Amino acid sequence: MHKFILMLFLAVTVISCGTDSDSGEFVVGSDYLALGNKVILIDTVTVDMSTINFDSLVTSNQSRILIGNYDDAIYGKVKSNSYFQLASESYTLNSSGSDTETTNYVFDSIAMILKYDNYYYGDTTKVQTFDIHRLTQKVKPNTDDNNFYNNSVLSYSDESLGTISYKPRPTEKDSVNIKMSDAFGAALFQKLKKREITDFDSFNEYLKGLVLVPSTSNSSSVIGFHVATSKVRLYYSKYQADTEEVPFILDFTILDATKQFNSISLDRTGTLLQNLPVSSSKLSSVLTNQQGFIQSGTGVACRIDFPNIKQLKYISEKGTIVDAQLLLKPVNNTYSERYPLADSLKIYVGDNLNRISGSLVNSAGTAVFGILNKKTDEFNENVGYTVSVGNFLQKEMIKASDSKSSLILTLPGISKSVNRVVLGDQKHINNKIQLKIYYISY
Repeated sequence: MHKFILMLFLAVTVISCGTDSDSGEFVVGSDYLALGNKVILIDTVTVDMSTINFDSLVTSNQSRILIGNYDDAIYGKVKSNSYFQLASESYTLNSSGSDTETTNYVFDSIAMILKYDNYYYGDTTKVQTFDIHRLTQKVKPNTDDNNFYNNSVLSYSDESLGTISYKPRPTEKDSVNIKMSDAFGAALFQKLKKREITDFDSFNEYLKGLVLVPSTSNSSSVIGFHVATSKVRLYYSKYQADTEEVPFILDFTILDATKQFNSISLDRTGTLLQNLPVSSSKLSSVLTNQQGFIQSGTGVACRIDFPNIKQLKYISEKGTIVDAQLLLKPVNNTYSERYPLADSLKIYVGDNLNRISGSLVNSAGTAVFGILNKKTDEFNENVGYTVSVGNFLQKEMIKASDSKSSLILTLPGISKSVNRVVLGDQKHINNKIQLKIYYISY
């Protein structure tokens, strides 16, 4: 079948038409010499665009600490707090076996060390500030599925255990080192020294977890850090009179990635999205300046509907869609080096209540993505995402029931990033969505 389609399009040049009546005639293969076949390029089918909002996204077990905030002129105020539970491979101070040896140990300092994972979004040339707070609630999901979500929150103490103001260097191999409260560190050290903390249970009872909270006084970027290599490090030493102190460390890491999650919020006040409805409804692009919106982390997604697709089956008694291409255009001046376009779009199939049934696939069952054309010109007319939707539209055209499926567009890394894109609808002045359907009658 694939060879047939390839030969078909190599042999026939199809001219775009403004109506469904213009066509090209050709003959297909020796088995079909008695049949006159027509291929029609249809580019006038209605495409509706809207914006939806998922109830929640799973943000635990994503291997990324996401911390920061920024003010987005289009979407609003974006913020990500990161919660996590700590543990250690050992809760014993360094010892050769003598209990009396630990009496000579003294606390030096405690710090949090965060390793960049190369992800960032926003303006990294500006200072970003965040604080470390102690959780007053255990990192335990209150749902049946053992997940945490972008809208999950845990209670924490108002007291800051450490603060840092820094200019992020997310593509570097170095790390961010935050000095933590000496009082906090010394108290933890004494618990370990006195053997009041001997295992994870006693440690977790004492220190339920930590949360990183960005300051609202300066909003510029959101930065990603590795979960596996980030840690809280306790520094202590062995004191002996008239001799040099011997330094030691004890690390507390995120051993259970399911007990780390990012709480990502979006304040849409004053934006085109401020009236975004509940997850089972949609906000038409007619009400948002002929635009659809996507943002990872916050649950904002773009929905595409083809309300009249069933009408194509009346073109001829026997016919089929052999190919269809959907071209989605990012709106000019909504992306930049600071807010770059993602290389692809993730496409799902949903129903009228925005419930997802699965990924968009081609006839071979392989997932279909929207692929970005990065070739720019003077007016960015060539920049856009191309999605192959022929298999999907063929099924929608011949569907026996009256139900209609939609396409739901998201970005890769939807649960661990805050990237966004703005797309033009069919009536947008400069960046119109385009649909080209290749239909064959026989």
